[in-house]
Amino acid sequence: MTEPGAYGGPTAQRIILGTHLRRLREAAGISRTQAAWEIRGSESKISRLELGRVSFKVRDVDDLLTFYKLEDEAERERLLTMAQQANDPGWWQRYDDLTPIWFHDYLGLEMAADLIRTFELQFVPGLLQTPEYARAIIQLGRQDVALPRAEVDRLVSLRMSRQEVLTRQRPARLWAIVDESVLQRPIGSPTVFRAQLEYLIEASRRHNVTLQIIPFDKGGYTATGGAFTLLRFNDADLPDIVYIEHLTSAVYLDKREELDTYVVTMDAVTISAAQPRETEGIIRRAIERLDNR
Repeated sequence: MTEPGAYGGPTAQRIILGTHLRRLREAAGISRTQAAWEIRGSESKISRLELGRVSFKVRDVDDLLTFYKLEDEAERERLLTMAQQANDPGWWQRYDDLTPIWFHDYLGLEMAADLIRTFELQFVPGLLQTPEYARAIIQLGRQDVALPRAEVDRLVSLRMSRQEVLTRQRPARLWAIVDESVLQRPIGSPTVFRAQLEYLIEASRRHNVTLQIIPFDKGGYTATGGAFTLLRFNDADLPDIVYIEHLTSAVYLDKREELDTYVVTMDAVTISAAQPRETEGIIRRAIERLDNR
C-alpha cells in the first residue's frame, strides 16, 4: 500500500483518495445521493470527490468514512492524513498567476508519474528543453503581446523545475517520440538551437530516457493529428491518463477504451520511429546541416 505523501503531489493524492472513497461507498451499498446527503452536498460533489477533481474537506471525509462504516482505525487515519495532504499546495502553485488553471492538474500528475510517454510534432518535449530554447518558445507563443522579462524568466524556471522529475531520487522514465521536423525547425538563434540539439544527445544517454526520431524517409504514419502524452503511475489506484493540450484548454482521458486507442497509436509511432541506438546519429546529422547553412 502506498503511503500518504509518497508522490509528494496533491493531484495524485486526490485521485487516490477519491478512488478509496468510491470503493468504500460501493462496498457499503450506498448511493452517491445518500452520500451527498450525509455531507450536506450534491451528488455531483460526490462524483467530483471520487474522481479527485476538487479539494477535500477533512470533516467531509471523516463523515463519509463513518457513514461507510470503516472500522479499521489505522486505515481511517491514513485516509484522513491523505485528505490533509491532498489540500497542500503543489510547488507549481507559485506560478498560478502565469499558467492556466487547466494546466495545474497536469503538473501534479507529471510529478507523480512513473512513466511518461510523449509524442511531439513541432517542438522538443518540455522535459528535454534547454532554458534558452524554452525561452524562445515562450516568447514565440505570445507574439501578440511582449511578456515582461520577469514573467518569461519565471515561466522558464517553471519548465526547468518540471525536469526535476527525471533527476529526483526515484526518477520517472521518459520515452519521447519526436518527428524529425523538430530537428529541422530552428527555434531561437542558431547558437540556441545547436545547443538544444547537443543537449538532446546528452539527455538520450540517460538510463531513464528513451528518445526516438521519426525520420522523413519514413513517409506518412499514424498520430499525425497532434502531440499527446501518456502518463502511467506506480499505483493501482491511479489510472493511466492521456493528456492532450489545445490552445486554450486541455483534455484528460482515462476511460479504458480511449486509453487503449492512444496506447495503440503510441506503439505504432514507436515502431515507425528509428531505433533508439540511431538517435544520436540522426541528431548529429541535423547539427551538421545547421552548421552548413
